[in-house]
Amino acid sequence: MTMHVPTLEEVAQTAGVSRSTASRAINGGSRVSPEAQTAVDDAIARLGYIPNRAARSLVTRRTNSIALVVPEPDERVLSDPFFAATLRGMNASLKDTDLQLVLLIDKPGETSGRIGRYLRNGHVDGAIVVSHHRKDDLESVIDVSRLPAVFVGRPFKVFPGLRFVDVDNFGGGVIATQHLIARGRRNIAHIAGPSDMTAGEDRQAGWRHALAQQGLPEGPLAGGDFTTAAGIEAMEAILAEDPTVDGVFAASDLMAVGAMRVLAKHGRSVPDDVAVVGYDDLGVAEGAIPALTTVRNPVVRMARHATDELLTTLGVFSADDLSEPPHDVTSTMAEDGHTVLAPELVERSST
Repeated sequence: MTMHVPTLEEVAQTAGVSRSTASRAINGGSRVSPEAQTAVDDAIARLGYIPNRAARSLVTRRTNSIALVVPEPDERVLSDPFFAATLRGMNASLKDTDLQLVLLIDKPGETSGRIGRYLRNGHVDGAIVVSHHRKDDLESVIDVSRLPAVFVGRPFKVFPGLRFVDVDNFGGGVIATQHLIARGRRNIAHIAGPSDMTAGEDRQAGWRHALAQQGLPEGPLAGGDFTTAAGIEAMEAILAEDPTVDGVFAASDLMAVGAMRVLAKHGRSVPDDVAVVGYDDLGVAEGAIPALTTVRNPVVRMARHATDELLTTLGVFSADDLSEPPHDVTSTMAEDGHTVLAPELVERSST
């Protein structure tokens, strides 16, 4: 005869609480009332429940782990503050659960192979996808695998059931460029993000839109991969094309810092000769010289909200367990799982 192994669901039912509350009570979560904790402790004793990960996995077919999928080279993941902010947001949601985080990194365009197989083969219960590129085709991997997932950043392919949390990158590009125009700049260049990422496309579109609204011509345009080295290369190309540029909107703070280094090398003062606006505000901007005006990208909140959404889908959280929704939601379609947060301009010395 096979011995019955009590499950977390049975503990929750016996205690008269939700599965997520029972899980937090067992694992020392902070959001559990004394009454619920006592009820769960009593249920564990009565049922003989043993919180063993391997035993639970056999019964529930759960791995008790979720993946953070990052289709970027190792060196960028380790150097870009975007990814540290993503981890902070996810950890804020996971700290009261017994879930483990698995980090999956691969080069852009190669994730549908090794990582795709990993996701399809049931090694994790769900996934958070960040910094995705068009050629990664992770949307199709998620669709085919039926793996619960939430994207941080709008994917290129949006189909029924696909969930994402994003910032209004188009609006961010608009307010950055409008700010430069308000500062009297009329020849405004743009250092764009990758054209195979929606964030890069949308921020560039916002720059174009703001200039067109004021009847101004588009200044020089050069692209990059959100890194400081890309900003250096792009700014050199922009000055070679048109040395009369008096404003620069860079699609990331790292690229903006690279641009300011080049401007200083060429004897151009910031902001007197050239005003510069970046994008992200994840620590780099405040420490730049001069301190960088930038568009705040709420990465920590996006990552936390995305993780909360995933944990709700997995049944780890109930609707009552969720943290307060972001206060700056500009567009939310809850029935479709799409949430877009508002960007915010942070003024400093570079403009």
